[in-house]
Amino acid sequence: MPTFENGPVTIHYEEAGSGFPLLVLPGGGLNATIAALANHPFDPLQEFSDTYRVIALDLRNANTGGTAGPLETERTWDGFVDDQLALLDHLGIDRFLVMGFCIAGPMIWNLLKHVGDRVVAATLVHPSGYTSSHPDIYVKNALKGWAPTFMKQRPDITPDMITEFLDTMYTKRADFVFTVDRDFVRNCQTPVLVLPDDIPAHPYATAMETALLAPNARVSLYPWKENDRKIALALNHIRDFLAVNTPAA
Repeated sequence: MPTFENGPVTIHYEEAGSGFPLLVLPGGGLNATIAALANHPFDPLQEFSDTYRVIALDLRNANTGGTAGPLETERTWDGFVDDQLALLDHLGIDRFLVMGFCIAGPMIWNLLKHVGDRVVAATLVHPSGYTSSHPDIYVKNALKGWAPTFMKQRPDITPDMITEFLDTMYTKRADFVFTVDRDFVRNCQTPVLVLPDDIPAHPYATAMETALLAPNARVSLYPWKENDRKIALALNHIRDFLAVNTPAA
C-alpha cells in the first residue's frame, strides 16, 4: 500500500476505482485505520469503487496503521486535517466528496470549516459527538485502547503529552461535535447526509442535532445496522445522495 512523506509525517493510504474523488475517513477512535473498514457495517473501498475514485488513509499515530508523525498537542483535530489535505494535494485532487465513520464526524466538520469550498458533499456514518451522559467516554477509551501501546511504540511520548493531547482534543472542547459550533453548522451550505447511531460513542441526539441545523442535510433510516437488508437500504440512500451531488464530468 502506498505511502508518502509530508514533512515529518508519513501518510499511508489506499485507492480503489476511478471517477470523482471520494475521501474515506475510517472509524475506530484514535486507532482508525484502512484495515478497520473491513469490520465496519460496509467498506466504502468495495461498495463505491465501481463509480468513484475512493481514497482512504490511516489516522495519524493509530497503533496498527502506517500513518505516523508528531503528536501535536495544540493542533489535535487540525493535525488530522493537515494529513487529509496533504494526501489530496499529493494526488492532485481539488474538489472531493467525503465519507467518514465515528471519529471522522468531527473531522468532516473540521474539513468543512477549513476547506468548505473543496468539499462537494459529506456523508457522516454513526458520527461521534459530545454527550453529557458520557462526557469523558472518548478520553477513557483512548487511555485504555490507544495510549498504552502508542507510548510503547514511541518512547518520545510521555504520559503528560498524552494527557495534554486528549484534554485539547476533547475535554476543553466538551460540547456538540468538538470541532465546530452550532452556528457554523447552521450556516453550512454543503449537502450533508447523516446515518445516526445510538451508543455512547455515537450519540443519536448529537447526530440528529447536526442534521436538524444544517440547511442542506438529509438523514438515512435509524436503526440501520440491525441486518443486511437495512444496511443495503442505507447504502442505497448513500448512493442516491452521492449521485445527486457529484459534479458532472
